[in-house]
Amino acid sequence: MAGRFSWLRRHGGWVFLGLVLLAWAGSALMDPQVTRQALEAFLQMARAVAPVLVLVFALMYLVERLLDPRRTRAWLGLGSGGWGWFLALAAGVFSTGPVYAWYGLLAQLRAQGMRTALVAVVLYARAIKLPLLPLLAHYFGATYVVVLTLLMALTALVSGWLTERLAGAAGAAGDDP
Repeated sequence: MAGRFSWLRRHGGWVFLGLVLLAWAGSALMDPQVTRQALEAFLQMARAVAPVLVLVFALMYLVERLLDPRRTRAWLGLGSGGWGWFLALAAGVFSTGPVYAWYGLLAQLRAQGMRTALVAVVLYARAIKLPLLPLLAHYFGATYVVVLTLLMALTALVSGWLTERLAGAAGAAGDDP
């Protein structure tokens, strides 16, 4: 019995892919028009997400090559100080694309020693959208944009601090989820 589960664990991705392809084939036989529309929608979405995924995979590769656990702990770990908080805030503000594309990179950094607080800061700071700030200023004025942006950045920092405090030992850097 254990042998079957180990085989499935090693080949589960291929089994899943095969089942998905079988489902698509069954769908194509039952209603080719709907299947074609679904495939076109999928390809359109894949074209939109692909550049971000390529960027994230490239960043993951660079992180793997350039950031060893010692450097990650120094820059983003418990002893990183204000520099770590600044890096996390900047990374969140400058990150683009769908947030789920960044989860893998953040998990990799966390496994190498990134603080839980700084992971939360990156995720919260993504709410600041630099390309949209001029439009926001056009509709609401520059003072509003500056105040809102500063409050969002401050909230990201406070949320990171609170997340680390509330997560406690369960959220220690490097722990498995």
